[in-house]
This record gives sequence, structure tokens and C-alpha cells, in this order.
Amino acid sequence: MTHGNVTEVTEFFLLGFCAQHRFLHVLFIVFLLIYMTSMLGNTGMILLIKADSRLQTPMYFFLQHLAFVDICYTSAITPKMLQNLISENKSISFVGCVMQLWVYVVFATSDCYLLAAMAVDRYVAICNPLHYPIVMSRTVCIQLVTGSYVMGSINSSVHTGFTFSVSLCKSHTINHFYCDVPPILALSCSDTYINLMLLAAFVGFNLTFTVSVIIFSYTYILAAILKMSSTSGRKKAFSTCASHLTAVTIFYGTLFYMYLQPPSNNSQENMKVASVFYGIVIPMLNPLIYSLRNKEVKEALKVIWKKFF
Repeated sequence: MTHGNVTEVTEFFLLGFCAQHRFLHVLFIVFLLIYMTSMLGNTGMILLIKADSRLQTPMYFFLQHLAFVDICYTSAITPKMLQNLISENKSISFVGCVMQLWVYVVFATSDCYLLAAMAVDRYVAICNPLHYPIVMSRTVCIQLVTGSYVMGSINSSVHTGFTFSVSLCKSHTINHFYCDVPPILALSCSDTYINLMLLAAFVGFNLTFTVSVIIFSYTYILAAILKMSSTSGRKKAFSTCASHLTAVTIFYGTLFYMYLQPPSNNSQENMKVASVFYGIVIPMLNPLIYSLRNKEVKEALKVIWKKFF
């Protein structure tokens, strides 16, 4: 890549939270605690599912991969952000920026498809319980997870390739705390219309497809639950979906806020706040949501606690 078609770009500078420069050390402590909680919670969830034979079901197979994806995409941006909060040198190499964007988009996109796969799993479990072991076989589960990673890789490769193919001539300073597509394209002196259309098309497709799968799944789930004559059966069905619905609402609510809000003078700062919640806070919340609202996980935690303590 060239800078104004003359100078080769070897590094960028991440502007980060310049508006909150008085509170950088406080932000460092807060984000460090959130990141450590996220790593501990998601790693613990993976190990718990592997250790307890009662959790060897499709739902927890997907949850295990969701925890892995959360670890990967928050780790793509958080360590560098923490370093920049306490360091004068806020640079990131060109290769580092490319890799950060690629890894982040791969796993953030995979997260969307895993949540959709989990909705399908709940639909089959509640609406077609007799055929559940056959429909949601180990092979099908592996195919759905593999498809999530493939879609993430395709989406990320297209965005990364097109984003870093533009000529940069305005600045080396990225107005964000990590390398993201819109703030990088803002540095371009060439026409970015195609890039912006690709961004809108791919984000629109991924969101529309996965949200549609989730909505249709839960529409049929709700209809099946309302037809149940047993109050305890309805309560049990609702409880098995509550954790997933909570995670979906938080995840997609933040995504829609990030990409569908109208442009304004504060849109970039609002985008940073939404990115913090989406990329740093949500990976911490997911294991808490699934552990606090899931009876089987809580029972497995009690067994592990009694065994070692």
C-alpha cells in the first residue's frame, strides 16, 4: 500500500479514547478486569462442558464454540487497546492492522452464525423432540459450526482485501481503538464507494440471514410452547430458551445500533462506545448469562465445586 502513491505505509496510529484522556488509567483498570473476567468465564465454560458428561449435547456443543469465538474476537482487539491506554506509543504495524481486522471479523461473523445455529437447535428440540437426536446429530452439529467459521472467513477475507487495497493519503491516524473498516476507509484519497457498498451488502446479508433464522425459529418455538397443556412443560421450554434469547438480544441490539444509526457529529464516538460493548463487554456477559440462567450449568458447577473444594 502507498501513501499518496509515494510513500509506503508501514504503520498506523490508533487514536483510541482521546476525549477521555484524563481517565485513561481508570479505563485501563476497568477494561483489564472485564477482559480477565471474559477469559476466565469463557475458558471455564469450555472446560466445564468438556468435563461434565451431562453437557455433551448439541446445545452445549454450540455453546462451547460460542465461548471459543468470544475469546478469539475479544483477544483480537483488547490486548492492543489495553497497551495503548497506558503507552505513549499508540502505533500498530501495517501487517498487525491487517491481521487484527481479519481475525476480528472472522470470529465476530462466526458469532452471528453460531447464535443462529443455536436457535435452530432449540427449534428442533422443542418442536420436533422425537427426531431431535437424528436431526441434530454430531455430524450436523459439526457441519453447522464449520459453516459458521467458513462464512466468517469469507466475509473477513473480502472486507480485509478490499479495505487495504485503497490508497491512503489523508493520514496514518485511525480514529478508533482498533483497526476497523469504516475508520480505515476514512483515510483514503481514492473512491471508496465499492468498499462501502460491499460493507453494507455483506453486513446486511449476514445480519438479515442470521436474524431471520432466529426469528423464524422462535416464532415456531413460541407457537409450540403456547400449545402445551402442561404449565411445567411451558416453563421448562421457556427456561431452555431464556439464556439464548438474552444473549441474542444484547448481541444483535448492539450490532444494529453500530451499523444502522444515522450519521452525526458524534457518530464516531458513539461507534467507539458501541464497539467497546460489542467487542469487550458482551464476551464477558455470555458465560455469565448461560451460567446464571441455566439449571444444568449451575448443577455442573456445583458438582465441580464440591469435587475440588
